[in-house]
Amino acid sequence: MNIRLKTPAQIKKLKKAGRVVAEVLDLISENVRPGVTTKKLDDLAAAHFKKRNARAAFLGYQGFPAHICVSIDDEVVHGIPSDRRLEEGQIVSVDVGSIVDGYYGDSARSFAVGGITNGAGKLLEATREALNRGIEACVIGNRLGDLSAAIQRYAESRGFSVVRDLVGHGIGTRMHEEPQVPNFGEPGTGIELEEGLVLAIEPMINAGKYEVRMLSDGWTIVTDDGSLSAHFEHTVAITSNGPEILTLR
Repeated sequence: MNIRLKTPAQIKKLKKAGRVVAEVLDLISENVRPGVTTKKLDDLAAAHFKKRNARAAFLGYQGFPAHICVSIDDEVVHGIPSDRRLEEGQIVSVDVGSIVDGYYGDSARSFAVGGITNGAGKLLEATREALNRGIEACVIGNRLGDLSAAIQRYAESRGFSVVRDLVGHGIGTRMHEEPQVPNFGEPGTGIELEEGLVLAIEPMINAGKYEVRMLSDGWTIVTDDGSLSAHFEHTVAITSNGPEILTLR
C-alpha cells in the first residue's frame, strides 16, 4: 500500500488547491435556487477555475464530461451537469476538485433548494456533523477505523445509513491515493494515522437503506430504494496540532 505522507511545504501547496475548491463551493452556494440549471453551476465553476489559473480535477478524469459533479435528491454522487433545472424542495450535492501547481483539493457540500422538508433538513445536518465527527478523530496515533467508526456511529444514531460501496481516499499529487477511507468501520482497526497523512473524508449518507446502484449514463450513483442522499467532504491533513482542514478559504 502506497501511503504518501506530506511535508509542511507540500501541505501548504495542497491548501492553495483547497482554497480554490472552497471558493467554487461558496460561489455555487450563492447560486443554488429554483430554476437554475445544473449546467449553469458547472459554467460558474469553470469560469472561476480559469480566473484562479487552476484546473478542474474532474474534467476528463476517466472520461467525466464536466467540471463539477452535481447530484440531486436520490443521486448520491457523480451526477453530470445538464440543462436540468433545480426545483423547490430538492437537495443538491456538489462535489468539486481542483489542481493547482500539480496538487489536488477535493471537497463537497449538499445544499437545500429553497424550502425543504424537515426530514431532508435533518439528513443534511446529520451528514455535515458526521463529517465533523470523522475529522475530530484525525489525531496522530488514532487508527483509520476510529474516524470511520465515528462517522458511522453518528449517522446511524440519527436513523440514517452509510453508503458502503463508495469511500474517501488519500490525496496529494493525485486525486486518489492510498489509503481508502471508509465511512464505516471498527475503532482501533486499520492503519495508524501519522503526521503528514492527507485524507479526503467524504461521508455519503442515505435517508433509507445504504445500497446504491449506477444509472445507465455510467456515472451517476443513486440510492437503490429511491431515498434521499447527502454528501459532505473536506480534505484534511494530520498534523501535530490536530486535524487541519485544507479546503477552507
